[in-house]
Amino acid sequence: MPDQRPASTISYLERAAHEAASRGITFIGGSFLSYAELWDSARRIAHGLRGRSVPGDRALVAAQEPEAFVRAFWGCVLSGVVPCPVAPPADASRWRAQLTHLRTLLGDPLVILPKASAGDLPDAGLRAVTVEELSQAAPDNEPHHAAAPGDLALLMPTSGSTGASKAVRLTHGNLLAAVAGKTEALEAGPADTTMNWISTDHIAAIEAHLLPLSHGADQVMATPETVLADPVEFVRLLAAHRVRVTFTPNFLLGQINQALARGTAVHRAGEPGPDLSRVRHIISGGEATVTATARAFLEALAPYGLSPDVIVPAFGMTETCAGSVFNRDFATRDLGTEFPPLGRPVRGLSIRIADGDGTVLASTEGPGGGGGGHEAVATGRARPPEPGSDPSSAPGSAPGEVQLRGAMVTSGYFGNDRATAEAFTADGWFRTGDLGLLDATGRLVLVGRTKDSVIVNGVNYYSHDLEAVLDELTEVRRGHVAAFPVRPDGADSEHLALAFVPAGDPADDAAVYRAVVAVRSSTVMHWGFRPQLVLPVTAAEIPRGNLNKIQRSRLRAAVEAGDLEHAARRAEQVTTRFLGAYVAPQGDAETTLADIYARVLATRKVPATASFFDLGGTSLDVLRLKLEIQAAFGIADVPMATLLQAPTVRALARRLAAGRGDAGDAGDAAYDPLVPLQVTGEGTPLFCVHPGLGEVLVFVNLAKYFTGERPFYALRARGFGRGETHFGSFAEMVDTYVAAIRRTQPRGPYAVAGYSYGGAVAFEIARRLEGDGDDVAFVGVFNLPPHISGRMHEITFTDGAINLALFLELIGPADVERLTATLRPLPEADQLAFLVEQAPPRRLAELDLTVERFADWVRLAQNMVHLGRTYEPSGSVERVRVFYCTPLRGTKQEWLDGQLRRWDDFTRAPNAYIEVDGEHYTLMSPRHVGTFQATLRRELARALDR
Repeated sequence: MPDQRPASTISYLERAAHEAASRGITFIGGSFLSYAELWDSARRIAHGLRGRSVPGDRALVAAQEPEAFVRAFWGCVLSGVVPCPVAPPADASRWRAQLTHLRTLLGDPLVILPKASAGDLPDAGLRAVTVEELSQAAPDNEPHHAAAPGDLALLMPTSGSTGASKAVRLTHGNLLAAVAGKTEALEAGPADTTMNWISTDHIAAIEAHLLPLSHGADQVMATPETVLADPVEFVRLLAAHRVRVTFTPNFLLGQINQALARGTAVHRAGEPGPDLSRVRHIISGGEATVTATARAFLEALAPYGLSPDVIVPAFGMTETCAGSVFNRDFATRDLGTEFPPLGRPVRGLSIRIADGDGTVLASTEGPGGGGGGHEAVATGRARPPEPGSDPSSAPGSAPGEVQLRGAMVTSGYFGNDRATAEAFTADGWFRTGDLGLLDATGRLVLVGRTKDSVIVNGVNYYSHDLEAVLDELTEVRRGHVAAFPVRPDGADSEHLALAFVPAGDPADDAAVYRAVVAVRSSTVMHWGFRPQLVLPVTAAEIPRGNLNKIQRSRLRAAVEAGDLEHAARRAEQVTTRFLGAYVAPQGDAETTLADIYARVLATRKVPATASFFDLGGTSLDVLRLKLEIQAAFGIADVPMATLLQAPTVRALARRLAAGRGDAGDAGDAAYDPLVPLQVTGEGTPLFCVHPGLGEVLVFVNLAKYFTGERPFYALRARGFGRGETHFGSFAEMVDTYVAAIRRTQPRGPYAVAGYSYGGAVAFEIARRLEGDGDDVAFVGVFNLPPHISGRMHEITFTDGAINLALFLELIGPADVERLTATLRPLPEADQLAFLVEQAPPRRLAELDLTVERFADWVRLAQNMVHLGRTYEPSGSVERVRVFYCTPLRGTKQEWLDGQLRRWDDFTRAPNAYIEVDGEHYTLMSPRHVGTFQATLRRELARALDR
């Protein structure tokens, strides 16, 4: 092909397919896809899109699996359809809301996703098609879409806000200019194998794909899970695939340093050490580069041939097609800094610094105005360097807002004229929201942000998004919560700090502790990580501007100055009161477990006597804890019951030492149905019975909100442990649970509740306790009518297996009808295997779920169904409180009037029917648990006069 400036990114793939046909993409854990094969695949998918979309239409492309994404991405581009990468948010219950927002914003886009992920897609009224289905089309022999530089090539949702994200418009011209600028700045060429592990819904991943493709160079793609599960794997992959260029945020360098310091091996015993001598550039961006972290990384890997000049600090945004400012001088000029300058703009990009009035303080545009200049032109506020000194050490410009202009800068946001207008100055410069300056040699130095956001591990999270969630908590005074970043000394990434005013009496330790736990738990469920600081403060300590807007930058300054140290001590004081003082681990087993707990909970240290759940562990955390313990101790399977019933480091170490940490054949003798999910507080304990699937993980997030108020125990079915038998009758199950409750609480008043199937069990428990002369002050039924035998007779083996798969998020609601028809004719074993094969591999790994374990769980759930088929309620209790939500079938009113009110036949006093948010399977999901817990706790307080 003639060497000419391409008109669109399509030229990259077409040229690579013909001139570098044998080169391509290695997918870690997958296959190798040559550029020629990718070209053929893209043409097939483009043909398959005909009739479904026309050029200019938008498509949401699932970003979870790199190979499927790349194929679908290029199929869209060749057909003229504009791809928009998407991935589920950390809080999966908000997935539907995000898709609904994008449906409105983008105008009913098509969803393209791999078959394995189809079950995860919630019903948001969107058309969907799998990559596999599109790939069955014949290669399109017609010319591909003739894109022009100004045509829209890509829409990138902004990170941070789970609901109302903006979509950044990026044209072919933007992407071409960005690749050209990176090529020159990094001196990239055909020999530069590139590796990316960032999720493909991030612009850095798109650029990391286009850069080597533009030169016909090989590239390697890994998933974030591959690297984050074992950070040193990043180093091994660099060596194994002879990588020359890669990218990572600073936090991963820190995690690698920590892993190496713990003794993690870079290579397996008996194998030669990795050769890192081919690595040319490790671009460090997405968050601030910490010089000490980078220096330690370079020193640790120098024995393996890693050059001291490979680290390249960089700056870029989605709106600039990722990295567009690079510091190639880091190794020679900046090793003595705390945070190095980010460097100079690539060719075609200009930077200027402006004050609040719009006055330009400095610019990289010299008299020629071409951008990518090497010296700053300032307004006279900067001092020249002292004779003989390093020019970069001079002050440079005064700090101001960083503004950008150039061919790789977006023209704005799709369908959002207001956001576009706010993002640009009157003369067309993009406002980054960052505060910075240009040093005397024209290098960009960031000093802060004007936007209210937190960058954690390279991802931008917007403060208002989390604040809106925390503002709904009953423990927090409305309008008095702030999320802002802090960076402790030596930290590899920013951390999240939260300041709030408790709604209760600030002198009430229990109320303050409940508020701290509620704020922390809600943050984990919404954003997927823990705050570094949770600060209970007074209203006067939250600074506000003239319009009563919270000034988060002043809160950060107060933390850094130590002015809020008393709030941190207050949080620590109430935590210590309820969890006890720090108790150090003793012996190798406790020390290893304490390290695992701290790693999973992202904290510095954990007491040996504190419960994993009281320390903030969530239902997802306990699954990761299980996997890490199995790996560290060489145990094939640590039963979930062991982790739930021995949640402290000390108790778990004793079980492991006694040989009760693995799935031995202890049988019914070792079975204990009671799981203490939260044990603090002086109130009457609440005993919650499992749903029909027998497991109690669904209660983990709910129990946290009872901290300091009343203990929360869950009742778990028999049959999960090896050698345990299933209950032989409904009565045996009730007898067993009553006996367990009495061992913990010998006398009333009692409070019992049950979720779904468990509601019927809770009713029978209450009836038995009342029959023995005890007071049962609270009976809670979560969305279940009294008569269940009819429904139990309707549930076939296929229904039960599908219900469990749905509960475990192996499939999605939209799959139920199709899978039911597919599975019914198959033998039972084949049905189970089929469901596991359909499940996303990532979810199976999270659950440590095999076909055999899934089969055992289905059999246990089926036993619950069989017990329920003969159950008919009789007798009565004083009253029940029925919490109802959207049912599986019919309307909420039909469900209430036709089914639930039949509880009136089995009580002696009027019942309460309380409407709650969500659907049958989601009323305790991360999205709804905050409102559900408030309602449940209110009703408990009314019943128990507390």
